[in-house]
Amino acid sequence: MRQSLAVTEPGFELKGVRVEGSPRPRLDGIDLCIPADGITVIAGASGSGKSSLLRLLNRLDVADAGSIAWRGVPLAETDVLMHRREVGMVFQRPTVAPGTVLENLRLAAIDLDEEAAADLCSLVNLDPNFLGRSATELSGGEKQRVCLARTIATGPAMILADEPTSSLDPEVTEKIEDLARRLAHPESPMQVGWVWVSHDPGQVGRVADRVVVLSEGKVAAEGSAEELSSHEASDVRRAVGGDR
Repeated sequence: MRQSLAVTEPGFELKGVRVEGSPRPRLDGIDLCIPADGITVIAGASGSGKSSLLRLLNRLDVADAGSIAWRGVPLAETDVLMHRREVGMVFQRPTVAPGTVLENLRLAAIDLDEEAAADLCSLVNLDPNFLGRSATELSGGEKQRVCLARTIATGPAMILADEPTSSLDPEVTEKIEDLARRLAHPESPMQVGWVWVSHDPGQVGRVADRVVVLSEGKVAAEGSAEELSSHEASDVRRAVGGDR
């Protein structure tokens, strides 16, 4: 398991965040600091509030109570479109638009030239020859890498990833995990932080610099995967593979 990184850059700060739901709140009084560097994995059982939390960070949803700030500025005071360029998001099911891969990348960066687009493809382990191919005819793993390249094209400071590999085969999953680690590395020329939702304990151990475990809409534990693998609560241990 990976060791946790020291917090060097402030990112998201959540105070008393609540999102109503039935029969209980989806998020209930969340107090949490998520740094802008490294890979923070949000783990926990199905229905624990992982995706609800991620959607708040991208302003796809708005909390019913509490406050969220990004780099010290309340999200309520930021321009939504500008925020989503700085904080990109990759979803569980990749969504591409009709047209070529190049045209899809230009949806994020209208002036993107073919050389820069080819570099983006190479970055996400996609052959640059794919630029002229129809995006809708690609495999699921290829589409997900196009979505990653499209998100990276905006030059984000952070990427929010909602179980981005859950429907992909192990080989493609490994490539995307490797990409995330490379982009998050302190010496990366385009260092990008990640908030990554995962239900896979093995993946948590492979990619996480820090782990936040949610349980029934509350923060159950925070720390490195190694630290949490011996936590007193069995659901926390299971989330990071400690009970295997």
